[in-house]
Amino acid sequence: MKSFIRLARAFFGLGIAGMGAQQFIYSEFRPVFLTWPTSFSGQSTWAYLFGGILIIAGLFIAFSPKAKTVALALGILFFALFVCFHLPAQLKALQNAKAFVFAAVLGAWINPLKELALSGGAFIIAVSFAAGRLNAADKFFLITARIFLSIMLILFGISHFVYTDFVVTLIPSWMPFALFWTYFAAVALMGAGLCILINFRIRLISILLGTMLFLWVLMVHIPRAIKFTDGDKGNELTSVFQALAFSGVAFALAYIYRNKISGKS
Repeated sequence: MKSFIRLARAFFGLGIAGMGAQQFIYSEFRPVFLTWPTSFSGQSTWAYLFGGILIIAGLFIAFSPKAKTVALALGILFFALFVCFHLPAQLKALQNAKAFVFAAVLGAWINPLKELALSGGAFIIAVSFAAGRLNAADKFFLITARIFLSIMLILFGISHFVYTDFVVTLIPSWMPFALFWTYFAAVALMGAGLCILINFRIRLISILLGTMLFLWVLMVHIPRAIKFTDGDKGNELTSVFQALAFSGVAFALAYIYRNKISGKS
């Protein structure tokens, strides 16, 4: 199991470091982290600083056996960015909207939900470093992380039904029954999110989720990143790093419930 958790942390850490490196390439924040307010100046400087933090933190998590504090701080940082940037922007957009359109609102929340889940993912990675049984603080961060991750998974599963026409185009052309796989992924995401939320067979569900996400990295995201090298300022490559990170989070969650928590999972 030591090799398993090392791999999980490496996936997460390298995913974070990769997104950090992109900020140097494009001299701006990745949309998943925040949309820079037009009233603020000096985005490039702050993007480089934040990118450097992500690279250092990501590599430390990937390769150091003592990165609990780093992972915890990263989770708090992601949550702070979600609360200070994404949340106010989305609430303002809802306030200014002439009508509530679910599809439009869900689309606008894609990046905020990812950052919330990255915050939870960092907390899960931090808890995986705990020595022995979990203490009260570890349990608090683990429960919080499960909620954050589950919200994203459930809503992303719903998005497969809302944006079916787009999601179908993501299925590799060599795979038959693209519509079936679109709906299958939707149900898998929603089911995984619900199981993680209510603490039902988390170990098994997390292994299956991590495997599915890693297969997406290989079958969907890497081929698209190669095909659309610089499309939307490297968004396809960002998706590679994000899916890799979330795969690592799922595997780390399975490790925690296998080695540090006994019970129905």
